[in-house]
Formats: sequence, C-alpha cells, structure tokens
Amino acid sequence: MNLQYLYNEYLNIKFNRDLPASHFDYFEYGVLEDGSAQLFFVDQKNEAFLEWAEELQPRDPYYTNNPSWKPVLSSFYKQLNIYDEQTFYYLLFTINSTTAIHSINPYNAMNDFMKNYCFFQLAQLSAITRLNDEQKRQLKDFFFFFYLYAHPVNEETLYAFSFNGQDLVHTKSNIQIEHYFNNYHDYYSENSEKFHHQLLIAPHEVMACKNLTLELLRAIEGKSSKLIMPPEEGMETVLRLINDVDYFLQTYTDNKATVYDVMKNVLADHCSNSYQNYCFPTLLQNYVTYILYFQFDEINNLVDYFRDSPLWCKLIINKIFADTIFLQKIMRQGHIDINEYPHIIKLFEKETRRIYL
Repeated sequence: MNLQYLYNEYLNIKFNRDLPASHFDYFEYGVLEDGSAQLFFVDQKNEAFLEWAEELQPRDPYYTNNPSWKPVLSSFYKQLNIYDEQTFYYLLFTINSTTAIHSINPYNAMNDFMKNYCFFQLAQLSAITRLNDEQKRQLKDFFFFFYLYAHPVNEETLYAFSFNGQDLVHTKSNIQIEHYFNNYHDYYSENSEKFHHQLLIAPHEVMACKNLTLELLRAIEGKSSKLIMPPEEGMETVLRLINDVDYFLQTYTDNKATVYDVMKNVLADHCSNSYQNYCFPTLLQNYVTYILYFQFDEINNLVDYFRDSPLWCKLIINKIFADTIFLQKIMRQGHIDINEYPHIIKLFEKETRRIYL
C-alpha cells in the first residue's frame, strides 16, 4: 500500500476536503455515525483494520495471581515474558490507530493533534540535511515519546521502546519491532484455524494488515519516503515550509522575518476551512520543534517582530504554548524558567497560564 495515498485520504476525510477518494486493495475508509472513521476490509464491511487483533489481545497478567502461561511467540523469543507481550500488543494497537479518525472534542483535541503531528514529523526526519545526527536523534526521541504519550498509552508502554539507529526496539529485550510484527502476523496467518473463534479475517487479510502495519512502522522509523501534506489553494507557501524542513530552516537562517511574514499573511487572510486551520498550527509547532527546541531565546525575535500587531502576537504565543505541551517538555529539558520571560507571560491567556504558571 502506498502510505502517501492513504495519508491523503486520511486528511480528505478528517478535514472534509471533498476530494476524490483513493482506492486500496484491501481497505477502505468508512465514516461512522459520530463522525469518526476507520479503515475497513473491502470484502468484510463490518471488520476494521484497527480491531482485527482485538480478540487476540493477551490476558492481563496483572489481574492474575501467579500467571503461568507463556507468550504466544515464546518459541521465537526466549527472552520475552507475558508482561512484555502486553506492551507489544499496546504498541501494535497504537501504531494501527494512526489510521483512525476520531470525533474531536475539547478533551481529546490536543492529544489528537500531537499524535498526528508527531507521526508526520517522524516520517520527515531522515530526509532533513540541515540538522546533524545528534539533533535528529534528539527530535526522534522527542516525537516518539509524544506519539505514544498522546495516544495515550500506559506508563510501562511509554518507556518500553527506543531507537537503536533507525530500528525501533523493545529496550529491555532488544527485540526489533519489525521482526516481532512480522512473526506475529505470520503466526496468526499460518494458525488461523486454531484461532478461528477469535480471528474473524482470512489469512490473506492478516497479511494485508501486516503490510500496512509495517508501512506505518517504517514511517515512524524513518525508513520510508517522507510524507507530505497535500496542496491547498492559498496555503502554498505554508505547505512548502511544512513539507520541506530543510527549506524552512534555510529560510529562517537567511531571514527569519520571511517565516514571520508567512505567519502574518495567514492571519491576515483568515483560514477558511478546517484543513487550513490545521496547516497553520502545524507550521507554528514546526517553529517550536525545529527552532525553539534548540534555541528558546529565538522567541524574543518573534515577539519583537509582532510588536506592532499585539493581538496577532498574543494569538501566536498562546497557540505555540497551549495547542500542545511540547514547549512544556522543551523548557523542562532545558531548565528554562518562564518567569525569566515576563514579556511572554503577559501575553498568556488563562489556559496557558494554567499550564505554565
């Protein structure tokens, strides 16, 4: 499956773009009554990609006294225990749920934005040349942390996995996730009769799930072609800055006012649809993660540039601080005290003050 086509369709449905639907061999999006959407099997309209392994979820060992069973893949991985098996299942579900479109409410809006933003950025990092290897490693860990955190996952799963080079691994056992997912899907495909009460799809559909899961994993690991956000009339400059981080960094280095001008022009033109309203905060968070992450004091230049547009300045500051909690973690990592920036604090609205003060 071409992940870019799937991503385009995801955005088409999420933001009601009314563009022609993309067609895939095994899956198609179905919109549910609450406005959410999932990938369903073309030949089984009631079975969803996200839920195919739900009945195969391992029993929770924490709810059993003296659990004695072995992991399903124990013959492949002697070092794997039943507690680890749980975290692998949660990771599988988290990765597959990247394709799901949720009905947004005030309680899940931030997490939904952060998870999708981090997935997109993880798929960009390998192509960036204007960051050194250490900077890309730092950002990769940062984006993956929030990709899991915003799902959300439990604390054990949040800290169970890490990158070894480009490979995502289970830190304790050093099991490579790509290998585990390969063996996991192959096992259930080859033993479908044994699990016919729990497994409601055919072996070839299990393999289709494997292929899609591995495509999503490779995007997270940075092993596939980078994703791009599709074009939108009136947002060409914004999308170029989003889709080409090297161009964004070069433009900012050459003349940071050029990037600020783009922000100002978006505010002056007013975003007219939900996709445009997604592009603008994505650009602002790129400013956070690719500029402020490494040089927090650059925020002083932003405030200075917008000094003659105080309402716009206040809007931008509150969006970069409160649309996500990225800056909260960046400031904690960098031991940055917001109280040393009173000119920033005075721009904070009530919710932003609640988060940071």
